[in-house]
Amino acid sequence: MEEFSPLQSPSSPSSLAMADVIRKIEEIEYEMSKTQKNKATSGHLGMLKAKLAKLRRELITPKSQGGAAAQESFEVAKTGDARIGFVGFPSVGKSTLLSNLAGVYSEVAAYEFTTLTTVPGCIKYKGAKIQLLDLPGIIEGAKDGKGRGRQVIAVARTAHLIFIVLDVLKPLGHKKILENELEGFGIRMNKQPPNIIFKRKDKGGLNVQTMVPQSELDTDLIREVLLEYRISNADITLRCDATVDELIDMVEGNRNYIPCIYLLNKIDQISIEELDIITKIPHCVPISAHHKWNYDSLLEKMWDYLKLIRIYTKPKGQLPDYEQPVILSIQSGKCTVEDFCNKIHRTIINELKYAMVWGTSAKFQPMRVGRDHILADEDVVQIVKTVK
Repeated sequence: MEEFSPLQSPSSPSSLAMADVIRKIEEIEYEMSKTQKNKATSGHLGMLKAKLAKLRRELITPKSQGGAAAQESFEVAKTGDARIGFVGFPSVGKSTLLSNLAGVYSEVAAYEFTTLTTVPGCIKYKGAKIQLLDLPGIIEGAKDGKGRGRQVIAVARTAHLIFIVLDVLKPLGHKKILENELEGFGIRMNKQPPNIIFKRKDKGGLNVQTMVPQSELDTDLIREVLLEYRISNADITLRCDATVDELIDMVEGNRNYIPCIYLLNKIDQISIEELDIITKIPHCVPISAHHKWNYDSLLEKMWDYLKLIRIYTKPKGQLPDYEQPVILSIQSGKCTVEDFCNKIHRTIINELKYAMVWGTSAKFQPMRVGRDHILADEDVVQIVKTVK
């Protein structure tokens, strides 16, 4: 049975509108399941996928519902250098893992739905402060609002990394369901944005350029999808062999591309032979939250997936400060001296004359560089300001 907040009546206008959206989603999914996939039906399926994406957007960003909606939120204030969300079914060990990693008490019990709201914690690893969020267990249909799934996954969308905690006794079934729920809510795990350039314009019609051969998209299919969005004038450049779903993602523009690690918990309950087979799952780390097994491998993989680097500061005439590094993210591909200055204070870059760098990014030690110099992990930087 559908659960409703005590602050919001099941018959309230917002609840009825949400139920209508969910009904339409189910109707489209049913029609898609009954439609044969071939060249003749590709345009129709593309239109249905576009309609589905638009309805999903209404669930991701529902219209304002006043104080009631705000009070239902599971969001917590961001702190630290990065944020990790724990996602999984009820009673798979998320709370135990948070308690052991961060020393934060998150209620643990043998019955389901123990965690009823977001429980934050924080760990310090390699000088970086990383916020951990134990989210309430989600169930199948969470993307459609079941079990307060929208609020849970909305918090996961704000994370820099997602830990999907799986019961090692039934990992593949749960993995598929959770991936479907997160994908349906606009989260793209361990993926990069498709190399598609999409630009709306006021006139001129539809202009499509393909830089590589396309196995799925053609001009007619693209036009069919864009008509669903009432877009008749646009420039589209396809620099990859794109799918209809990737095109829709670019048009929607609200997708979150987040790295993800699958934690295979409770490995103490299976044999070594079974473990060797299970660990062939990509992006996975086998652990036992209860016995604290393999936490070192988990933390190392966490660091790699967060793509953080440490930059040490060196005041003039003093030794470098190795205790409190400046933590920068290289999710975008690189970090420069300008990024380093902005992380310390926005005004420093305006006073920068040059910087002295020691480390692997420097050709010689030290090396005098400008604001565009690309830094590497554990570089030492000394800022030299202009004299006024």
